[in-house]
Amino acid sequence: MPTSRPGIDVLLHEDRVFRPGRNFTAGANQGDPAIYGRAARDPEAFWASMARELTWSRPWKKVLEWTPPHARWFVGGRLNASVNCLDRHLGGATRNKAAIIWEGEPGDDRTLTYAQLHREVCKFANVLKGLGVAKGDRVTLYLPLIPELAIAMLACARIGAVHSVVFGGFSAESLRDRINDAKSTVLVTADGGYRRGAQVPLKRTADEALHGSPCVRHVVVVRRDNFPIDVQEGRDHWWHRLMQHASADCPAEAMDSSDMLYILYTSGTTGKPKGIVHGTGGYMVGAFATARWVFDLKPPDVYWCTADIGWVTGHSYVVYGPLANGATVFIYEGAPDWPDRGRFWELCHKHGVTIFYTAPTAIRAFMRWGIEWPAKHDLSRLRLLGSVGEPINPEAWMWYHKYIGGERCPVVDTWWQTETGMIMITPLPGITPTKPGSATRPFPGVSAEVLDDAGKVIKHGGGYLAITRPWPGMLQTIYGDDARYLQTYWSRWDNKTYFPGDGARRDRQGYFWLLGRVDDVLNVAGHRIGTMEVESALVDHPSVAEAAVVGRTHELKGQALAAFVTPKDGITVDTRLSDELKGHVVKKIGALARPDDIIFTAELPKTRSGKIMRRLLKDIAEGRTLGDMTTLADPSVIHALKQKYQEE
Repeated sequence: MPTSRPGIDVLLHEDRVFRPGRNFTAGANQGDPAIYGRAARDPEAFWASMARELTWSRPWKKVLEWTPPHARWFVGGRLNASVNCLDRHLGGATRNKAAIIWEGEPGDDRTLTYAQLHREVCKFANVLKGLGVAKGDRVTLYLPLIPELAIAMLACARIGAVHSVVFGGFSAESLRDRINDAKSTVLVTADGGYRRGAQVPLKRTADEALHGSPCVRHVVVVRRDNFPIDVQEGRDHWWHRLMQHASADCPAEAMDSSDMLYILYTSGTTGKPKGIVHGTGGYMVGAFATARWVFDLKPPDVYWCTADIGWVTGHSYVVYGPLANGATVFIYEGAPDWPDRGRFWELCHKHGVTIFYTAPTAIRAFMRWGIEWPAKHDLSRLRLLGSVGEPINPEAWMWYHKYIGGERCPVVDTWWQTETGMIMITPLPGITPTKPGSATRPFPGVSAEVLDDAGKVIKHGGGYLAITRPWPGMLQTIYGDDARYLQTYWSRWDNKTYFPGDGARRDRQGYFWLLGRVDDVLNVAGHRIGTMEVESALVDHPSVAEAAVVGRTHELKGQALAAFVTPKDGITVDTRLSDELKGHVVKKIGALARPDDIIFTAELPKTRSGKIMRRLLKDIAEGRTLGDMTTLADPSVIHALKQKYQEE
C-alpha cells in the first residue's frame, strides 16, 4: 500500500445556502430527511423497496451477491426493461399520455403516446427478429436524436438483444471500432440528420465504417429526410418498409436480472474503446429510483434532458429512467444556438417544459450569450433545474438559478458516470439545502468517501473520490476485457473500493465538491491544486464566460498554470484584462494559484459530449504536437488556439 500523504489543497470556499421551499417539500416525491439514515443502516432493504415498484416476471431470491469486484443484484429475479418502460403503463390513464414529444431542428415534430410507443417498439422488435437477431446478439445504433433511436433501444431490450448506441457525431473509424468490438450483426442508422442547419450524412459515414466490419449482415436505414444515399441490395433495408408488414404483437423476453441490457463505449480519445456493460435489473432499479426522486417527476411534468441519447445521460435520463416512471419526455434534435441563441428557451415555452437538465458547459455558453435570450421567453412553467457532465462552478450555478429558474426552482447538481449508470451524488430537491457548486450528498443507499493515497478517509478536505459499497446501476465489466475492468476501476486501494478517477473534497457539513479528474490535479511549488477551483475563480469574474486551466512544465515551480479564457460577448480583450484576471484569482484563492499565462479564445475545444479537452490544451501550452482530435466538436478551434498561443 502507498504511504499516506495529504490530499488535494482546498482553495475555494462557498457559504451561500439555498433551502428547499416549503411548498416544494410538501409535495415532493421524497421529503423525509430520515431516508438517508434508513438507507445507510440497511442499503439492501432500501434498494429492494425501490425494486418492488417495478414489474418482475419472477421475484428475486437475494438482493445482492457481492464477490468483489463483481456484484449481482436481485439474484434470480426476471424482468424486462421494455415492459417496465411501456407495458406496465398501458392499463390506466398513462396509456394515452404523451411518452415522447419530439421536435427536429428544422421544426418538424411528432408526439408518441405510451400506447403508440409500445406499438412501434413491438413492431421493430419483430423486424429485428426477422433479421435473425436473438437474445444476446448485439445491435449497433448510429442515429440522430430522433424517436426511432429510443424505439430501437426498447425493441432490443424487448427481445433480449444488447444495444450499443454510438453517438451520431462519431467518425467512421470510431463507429467501426465499436461495431467490431461488440461483434454486432445489425446496424441501425439513418440517411442523415441535422445540426446547426447542416445535413449530417450518417449513412455515408456508416458505409465507410462497414468496409472494415464484416460482422454486420444487415443495415436498417431510417428515412429522416430525402438525403441522397447509396443502397447495397440484400444488406440495406428501409426502416419504414420493414415496419409496414411487422406485427405489433411481440411478447417480451423474460431477462435474468444480470443479463446484459446494453454496451456503451466511453469517449476516450486514445487506446481501445472501453465497452461499459450494464445489466438489466440493477440498472433499471437505479435509473428508476434516481429519476423519480432527483427530478421529482409528477404526471403533469414535461421533462427535458438535453443530452444526446448517444451518451449515458441519454440512456438513463432520456429513455430508461423517465419512461419507467411514466413521464412525458421532450427530445430536441438540434443545437442550442440554431437558428438563434434563444432556441432552447423558445422550446421550453412552446412545449411547457417543467424540468430542465443540462450540462455546465451549456450553462456557461448561455451566460456568454447574455440574459436577453432567456428573457425573451416565458419560462414560468419551469419548476426544477439540473446539471450534469462535469463540476459546475458557483457563478454558473447562480446564473442558472437566477435567470433560468427565476430564483424559485431548486437546482440539482448531479455527479455520476457512464460506469455508475445512475446518479450517485446529488441533492434531493425536497430535502437538501444546496450550495452553489456542490453536488451535496450521496443518493440514499450510495456510500461515498474522500480518501488519501493510502485509502484513509479524509473527513474534511480534498482527496480522491471513492465509492465504498456496491450500488445497483454499477457496470458489470468492460466488454470482453474483465482484466481491464479490474485494473481500471478497482485496483487503486483494494478490489472492494471503486475509484472513479475524480478528485473531491468534503466540507464541514459533509457536502461533496467535485474537483474534476485527478489527472487535472497540478503540483505547483509543492501545492496540489485542482484546476476546477482555479477555473471557478476565473469564471467568477464578470467578464469571463468560460475557462480551462492546464499545467505546463516550469523549471522552478515544477508546474505553472496556463489559463484559456473565453470572455463574454462584447468584452474588450487586452493586457489590462489579463492582469485583472490574474489578480482576481489571487484575491479569490491565493497567490499560489495565480496563472502564469492567460490566453483568450472565442471557443474552447470540447468533445461532442461537451467536455473541455484539457489534454489538447496541455499539448498547446507545452508546445507539443497535437494529439488525436476525432472527438472534437470543432477541430478548427484547436488549430486556431495553437496559433493564438504561439502568438502570445
